[in-house]
Amino acid sequence: MSLKELLENITKAIVDNPDQVQLKEIAGERTVLFELRVGQGDLGKIIGKEGRTAKALRQLLAAAAMKQGKRAQLEILE
Repeated sequence: MSLKELLENITKAIVDNPDQVQLKEIAGERTVLFELRVGQGDLGKIIGKEGRTAKALRQLLAAAAMKQGKRAQLEILE
């Protein structure tokens, strides 16, 4: 499973409107940047209480990327 598929599957499981999840992957030589957009009203679910959900997503993504010898960053956009 690719990093993008992993992040997309987890995000769609968290939000109320999975059909509105947009995930853009910008791949560099050693770093991959993901831009995540969710439907209106779902941003709070992705950020989570005190930012815990967003932090957990970033840590999971970083760990999965490290196994592939890459670095990954997640930007959550409105």
